[in-house]
Amino acid sequence: MSKKPIIRVEDVMVSEFDIVEGIATIADALQQAEHLENECIIVDRRHHDDEYGILLLADVAKQVLAVDKAPERINVYEVMSKPVISVNPNMDIRYCARLFSKFGLTRTPVVKNREILGLVSYKDIVLKGLLKTL
Repeated sequence: MSKKPIIRVEDVMVSEFDIVEGIATIADALQQAEHLENECIIVDRRHHDDEYGILLLADVAKQVLAVDKAPERINVYEVMSKPVISVNPNMDIRYCARLFSKFGLTRTPVVKNREILGLVSYKDIVLKGLLKTL
C-alpha cells in the first residue's frame, strides 16, 4: 500500500487577490478589482484587532443585482461576510475540502500570522491538487 503525498493549501492557492475597505461601494470595489477570476474580494481589517471579511461575487448577484439595488449606493460592508473562515497554508487539502463541505464554503483566504497570503477554492484544490495525484 503506497502512501499518498500530502498536498498543502500553499501548494494550490492563488497568491494574487484584491482587497478593499468595507466602506467602499460595490461599484467601486468591482471597478478597482483586478482579479475577479477569484470570484471574491477580500475586505480589509479596519484595525489590528479587527477581522477580515470576504465579498463573494455570488453574494453581490443575490443581494444587489437580483433585488435591483444600485451598486453605487450599497457599501461592501452591507453584503460581505465577516469574520471570514480562513485556512492555514500548511493544511492538507483533504482537510481543507472537508472544512469547505462542513461550512458550505467555496473559497477562503489563506492566513498566516493574521496576514492573508492568498486564496484557495474548490477549483484550486481539485485542479492543482487532486489532479496532480492521479
